[in-house]
Amino acid sequence: MKASDVRSMTPDELTDELAKLKKEQFNLRFQRATGQLENTARVRQVRRDIARIKTAVRAKADTAKA
Repeated sequence: MKASDVRSMTPDELTDELAKLKKEQFNLRFQRATGQLENTARVRQVRRDIARIKTAVRAKADTAKA
């Protein structure tokens, strides 16, 4: 997911996407713990996507205040 894609999303879409990614992150952690994880790079991608979304949410909240 690109940062430009995240910035173009509405706050509701960002919240939904964040929930989806957190669920995926949980599943990936579970797979890694049980030795079933095949695509180890996906853990890093999901973690960074979560950070991008949180950053965008924070920026939109700061913009709304100003």
